[in-house]
Amino acid sequence: MTDVLPRILDTNAEFVSIRRRIHAHPELSLEEHDTSDLVAERLHNWGYEVYRGLAKTGVVGTLKVGDGTGRLGLRADMDALPISETTGLPYASQNSEVMHACGHDGHTAILLCAARYLSETRHFSGTLNVIFQPAEERYCGAKIMVNEGLFEKFPCDMVFALHNRPGEPMGKFGFLAGSFMASSDTVYITIQGKGGHGATPHLASDPVIAAAHIVIALQTIVSRNTDPLDTAVISIGEISGGTVSNVIPESVRLTLSVRALRPEIQRFLHDRIVAVVEAQAATLGCKATVDYQWGCPAVVNDVAATEFARQVALDWVGCDGLIPDMRPTAGAEDFSFMLQAVPSCYFIVGNGTSGGHADRRSRRVEDVDASSSTRAQQAISDQYGAGPAPPVRPRTSRRSAGIRR
Repeated sequence: MTDVLPRILDTNAEFVSIRRRIHAHPELSLEEHDTSDLVAERLHNWGYEVYRGLAKTGVVGTLKVGDGTGRLGLRADMDALPISETTGLPYASQNSEVMHACGHDGHTAILLCAARYLSETRHFSGTLNVIFQPAEERYCGAKIMVNEGLFEKFPCDMVFALHNRPGEPMGKFGFLAGSFMASSDTVYITIQGKGGHGATPHLASDPVIAAAHIVIALQTIVSRNTDPLDTAVISIGEISGGTVSNVIPESVRLTLSVRALRPEIQRFLHDRIVAVVEAQAATLGCKATVDYQWGCPAVVNDVAATEFARQVALDWVGCDGLIPDMRPTAGAEDFSFMLQAVPSCYFIVGNGTSGGHADRRSRRVEDVDASSSTRAQQAISDQYGAGPAPPVRPRTSRRSAGIRR
């Protein structure tokens, strides 16, 4: 298959065009109608059995080749963000206040490129499921697809997904077994006090003072209750209460973002937040209500799947083509729901060193290197289908794993 990369390169211009088309017409979570239409039409034209409707706008294409028993999944996300684009690019968003600022347009183009190549060459033997997922940005698309029977309808022994990363060299790959990305939960806290006049605070129960104590106390959970080697983050992103300077309000509201790399730390943070908030409020004569919204769990890559994908990339690009010293990140990704259901690997592809983490509204994300990313997905599919497949380890159930949401 020495002609693999040149053949993929021949189609790269077409898929850059597709990426720019999707970029110019971004759609929010669960509203990816035009994008899913484009995906479904292309897959149908390339000989896939196409299934639609999971998580409203999800698309799954299935391709059976030969008599192999392996069942492989490749996943891409399709949704955009509620951001007004200010890049000035000729293919900038034409949809007001919606932008592909996280690269999902590129992910969709990459998987389409891989799907076409794999359909045309059919070097693997087994079943390939290409999964185009909606609503990653709302951390719900993968969960909905799994709950609606994704892997019962389209069984997969393993699933692989990638994400572009600005700030890393174009086309280089990063792999990390185990904890890779953090869980992400949102907490809504209401502190109910007793309002009063600012001149007579002794007649009130001041929720503002209680909130101030709670903000400080919450920071001690990470600094004093968790192992310094465990990644954990509690950020207070919103606090509101009161309308004028001389009136003590009845209530104050806080909103928190909570992240952890390990499921047990995620649960621990939940328990400590509830205990600390309620105790601090009570000490100051107030009552606190904690609405803890479990978001998505941590991305914990399967060891065998990750080593398989890393070795495939290593055989192709060598050590120079890999991002050295990959480290976990406190960012979140709802592919974690698929990881809980099927042994899987989530990996990184560099998208150029010029992008960094600038203001997303003006970030000029490079045209995705569809050739190298497609080559990676093609190689994973062909190697998996050629066997022997990597061992599939037994999965613990969500209940026994202690994951709460």
